[in-house]
Amino acid sequence: MIREPIAAGQFYPGSAGGLKTMLESMVDDRAEKVDAIGLIAPHAGYIYSGMVAGAVISRIKFKDTFVLLGPNHTGGGKNFSIMTDGSWITPLGEVQIDTELGKQILESSSYLEEDAAAHQYEHSLEVEVPFLQYFRSDVRIVPILLGNAHGDVYKKIGKELAGAIGKSKRKATILASSDMTHYEPQESARKKDSKAIEAILNLDGDELLTRVADFDISMCGYAPVVVLIAAAKELGATKAELVTYQTSGDASGDYSSVVGYAGILVK
Repeated sequence: MIREPIAAGQFYPGSAGGLKTMLESMVDDRAEKVDAIGLIAPHAGYIYSGMVAGAVISRIKFKDTFVLLGPNHTGGGKNFSIMTDGSWITPLGEVQIDTELGKQILESSSYLEEDAAAHQYEHSLEVEVPFLQYFRSDVRIVPILLGNAHGDVYKKIGKELAGAIGKSKRKATILASSDMTHYEPQESARKKDSKAIEAILNLDGDELLTRVADFDISMCGYAPVVVLIAAAKELGATKAELVTYQTSGDASGDYSSVVGYAGILVK
């Protein structure tokens, strides 16, 4: 299946030239590169979250494949959806799905199901892809969308994902796509997000889920992040680093109702 873009011209420029120009303004080609097991990047419109996404993606040493974990905003398709075949299109060209790794992940998982329908109209993974293409035109992806479940399910998905990556011949980076607090005043958003970020930096998925519930943190991608943490720890992660945090207010100047964005490396 060829997955056509649905966010081009809305979340980011619809032309190759306009998109490349915008990406050039948001990435740092001189940033110190690290060998990251995974990362967290936001997925809003580039004018709001692109600087955060560019900053964190600029810091990683690129590997063969990115396993993309995102929340299912639309509710379409299977609850845990993976695509193992085909390609994704953006204005910068075509990105192939890493079929070998994708099938290994699917075979190793107790929960993931082959399903393209969930991905058709979901933006959370698509907006990450042009940043990856900017740095490496031949990058491959494995797209995975996650629905609602108990924390133990997310952790098992993560551990099984790590096992599949370990068995494969591919060198892969796991990218969890998530925005943070949604539509609250700047001070409230920063306060809540700091609690979530603290749990992430401690690589504590259980504590993240507890804080999301206890403090009513409207972080849309908590499931991808919990899966990332579980997988990364299985793959030897010992620490995480906050690269940058901003809100939509930092771009718009309107701090009365903001969305938070965090860029985090897991190493």
